[in-house]
Amino acid sequence: MRIESIALAKVRLRLVHEFQTSSHRKDHLDHILVRLTDADGTVGWGEIASPSDPYYCAETVDTAWLLATHYLAPSVLGTEAATPGELEDSWRRIRGHEFAKAGFSIAAWSLGTAQQGVPLARALGGTREEVVAGVSLGIEKTVDDLLVQVQAQVDAGYQRIKLKIAPGWDLDPVAAVRSAFPDHDVHVDANGAYGSDDETFSHLRRLDDFHLTMIEQPFAPRDFTSHARLQAVMGTPVCLDESVVTVDDLHTMLALKAGRIVNIKVSRVGGLSAARRLHDIAQEDGIPVWCGGMHEFGIGRAANVALSSLPGFVLPSDVSASSKYFRRDIIDPPITADHGVVRVPTSPGLGVHVDCGWMDAHTLESIELDVNHPNGRDTTPTERSEPWQ
Repeated sequence: MRIESIALAKVRLRLVHEFQTSSHRKDHLDHILVRLTDADGTVGWGEIASPSDPYYCAETVDTAWLLATHYLAPSVLGTEAATPGELEDSWRRIRGHEFAKAGFSIAAWSLGTAQQGVPLARALGGTREEVVAGVSLGIEKTVDDLLVQVQAQVDAGYQRIKLKIAPGWDLDPVAAVRSAFPDHDVHVDANGAYGSDDETFSHLRRLDDFHLTMIEQPFAPRDFTSHARLQAVMGTPVCLDESVVTVDDLHTMLALKAGRIVNIKVSRVGGLSAARRLHDIAQEDGIPVWCGGMHEFGIGRAANVALSSLPGFVLPSDVSASSKYFRRDIIDPPITADHGVVRVPTSPGLGVHVDCGWMDAHTLESIELDVNHPNGRDTTPTERSEPWQ
């Protein structure tokens, strides 16, 4: 690979249904799409799925745009590499900013596997032709509203339901869902919303009564010790998400026994190579993993599906159909699920086609850099007549 040009587009898609976590509510998503073009014209697509606000993590769309345009793209432009991993080495000295790096990592793997003529899943070491998907449901205005949302997803064939919880919205909604759906795989996710006082520990232990698959990230990201204390007294497995960004974090979790399950998000850990390393370490230690999501558009969702095909992903992953979140995705055809099962793409690269015209219609800002214009050219839709392709 020799990267001749890089294009970035900030794209907005509206959600089918508003989504609320313990920290914020959103009705649309702004993600940054990355397009790498090789000297032979081969294209690789990636997606920077960072949140718009600094509530899930410190990164935002704005910080990712700055990193992508000022640091990542210049480091990659003109680089020659034999493998996606070698291309990732070009930005290794940049600390943090995992979401921004992940978008370029996905694009590097997409480009490299397209050139080789092999599916991304196979190149990563995937062994499955299909993966089981789960859905994630936000905090609703009432418990009845939540039950309506759960029923809709159960009717769509999904067997795993993840519920967002927060102080004041936990025991009652979970009890209602478990009562209405006694045989379903249900787990809860707090996104670090709880304190670690004794009263909170006693409160969270009551979730054991509902036979949940896991309780995900109850405490703050760096608070490994509180997670370890809770896991020691709770039967329900604790799953870490925000806490595990690096391999060192995973080793800390294992050493402290701070959880029994790991959520591996491509975006959170800095890309596909890092996600595969975490998967391999967890598998060696007998820790089950699943692939979490950031409501990715079709590009990032296809990468998640490919990763979920690896053997250690034994729990349903957040790779549900595009229609769960968007009326129309930026890939055509979109990701689909049949009774909660998603087929792993078998075409070379990501195995999906990007609808550039539809993407262009929803682009807020875009820029292109090439070897002749290393400082970039503004290609925002209002300033050009041709689609962004």
